[in-house]
Amino acid sequence: MKAQFRASVVSAGTNYAHRIHAGHFDLTTDEPAALGGQGAGPAPYDYYLASLASCTAITLRMYAEKKGWNLGEFRADLSMERDEDGKVRIHRVLHSDQPLSDEQWQRLLEIVANTPVTKTMRDGADISSERGA
Repeated sequence: MKAQFRASVVSAGTNYAHRIHAGHFDLTTDEPAALGGQGAGPAPYDYYLASLASCTAITLRMYAEKKGWNLGEFRADLSMERDEDGKVRIHRVLHSDQPLSDEQWQRLLEIVANTPVTKTMRDGADISSERGA
């Protein structure tokens, strides 16, 4: 099976700041100062939520365009927390500056429950590791 997406990370050796190469983009990741980092970039869980937020916005924009709906300025706000049992909970709040009907919102909420990244996060993925050369 051919890889559909790729990312690599390089440790710069400065606290927890690392360089990420994803697709043809260069990004930085770090931990906040409170956790020993420099705050030089988003933390890994920030990227995790950003992945879900971007898939949410792209999927709903595609769906709305297909239906001829004007989403105008669309925003998805996501937050993540762990409950007392350590279970991760992600909450997503959707906003549009357009007057969408209750039926349109209901359909968007149904669609957003099944975006590709939502499904991957919900269903999980097999992750394997090996030693490189």
